[in-house]
Amino acid sequence: MNAITLQKEERPEADYSVNEIKVIGRFSGPALEKELPSGDKVVEFRLISSRDDRDGVDVINVAVWKSQLRKGALTLRKDEWISVEGALRRRIWRSPAGLASRYQVEARELSRI
Repeated sequence: MNAITLQKEERPEADYSVNEIKVIGRFSGPALEKELPSGDKVVEFRLISSRDDRDGVDVINVAVWKSQLRKGALTLRKDEWISVEGALRRRIWRSPAGLASRYQVEARELSRI
């Protein structure tokens, strides 16, 4: 019996992924600047956004990497209304209890409302 080899036509597969998010809410304060072992800096804060489909709020973790946006994030005041646009990211790290993870918005744009 002869083996037949099927070759897949070589062309790149289309990628229709979109990772864009916009959240408007109140700045929970305070923003914290961290310096990572790599020397990179990030500012992290939480944004409080009311749910539109039922009672309650969502508390959203936000990370700001761009230098100019980090400076702006550090000037935000508690309960100030802001808009954050960016991408949803999952961060994974090793903690004393083992691997840990969380989702956060990586801000590309940050503005006061």
